[in-house]
Amino acid sequence: MGIEAVNSRIADIQSRMIAMQTQQATAAKTSSATSTDPASGGSFATALADAMGTQSSAASAGPAKSYSLNGKGIPTELVGYGNGKIPANALEKVGNTNHKLWAPAAESLNKMISDAKAQGVTIGITDSYRSYSEQVDVARRKGLYSQGGLAAKPGTSEHGWGMATDLDLNNKAQAWMRANGEKYGFVENTPREPWHWAYKPKSV
Repeated sequence: MGIEAVNSRIADIQSRMIAMQTQQATAAKTSSATSTDPASGGSFATALADAMGTQSSAASAGPAKSYSLNGKGIPTELVGYGNGKIPANALEKVGNTNHKLWAPAAESLNKMISDAKAQGVTIGITDSYRSYSEQVDVARRKGLYSQGGLAAKPGTSEHGWGMATDLDLNNKAQAWMRANGEKYGFVENTPREPWHWAYKPKSV
């Protein structure tokens, strides 16, 4: 397990312990102070050992990691590859579909789709990463956005960074996304395209 994953788990544990403090506020003060104080070595060590062997809770739904971004909010590791030229080992599948995104975006999207499903909301996906040649084809078929069409200029698309997805959303799912999408790092940022959701990672 990498140091970033460990740090994420520790942050999750600390937030859980703070919640425990709140829940036990009505208990005896001495009991509360000794069993829930994050500074208590024994209590923290026990919680850490427990959390290391379990999955993080839904409370940590949002993007936990931070990345070095350029002036346009693109991770520097992706900038090095080029738009529409992201290698396969930097991409990850979305669920059991053939769609792929930059790995952190795919992980967050998978978590979001799973959490929505648990709440009775179905989120489908119709498009994801686009290579440069695919961007050229989409621009040819749908026209450039700047000219009233639905495609970005090839080489500039958020899809070309593996950081945007087109979702299949009914009214209920659209409302859910607008209420919850940002918790997972996804924002609705393209007028005329309510299906287009871009992943915005946190900056270091």
